[in-house]
Amino acid sequence: MNIIEKTDEEILAIADPLWRDLVKHSNEGKYGEFVRNFSTSLALAMNQVAVGHQFANSELARSLSEDIDNLGVIRRGEYVTVLYRQRSTNKAGEWLGRLVLGYEDGEVRIFGASIF
Repeated sequence: MNIIEKTDEEILAIADPLWRDLVKHSNEGKYGEFVRNFSTSLALAMNQVAVGHQFANSELARSLSEDIDNLGVIRRGEYVTVLYRQRSTNKAGEWLGRLVLGYEDGEVRIFGASIF
């Protein structure tokens, strides 16, 4: 099955818990838990030292609020991008969260995740 064939509601039912897990594990600085739902290619591309440095030195990466808003779903090829309005518990303002999902070995995996 191609993930783009799912309805927005079906995609959000998968994406929202994944995003909330990323927020939780980023705040806790738990690298192993943070990458556990990543695709193989994304997990291999992530440098544990660099990510650990980001967790340790980024105020935003360690203060993500659980208060998020879904902004929409974008379908392209074999992937969907889910956009979130992300806030911080320590920094004023809002950020754009991006979660890219697709299938790998029959399971939905994270192929990209970022906050701008």
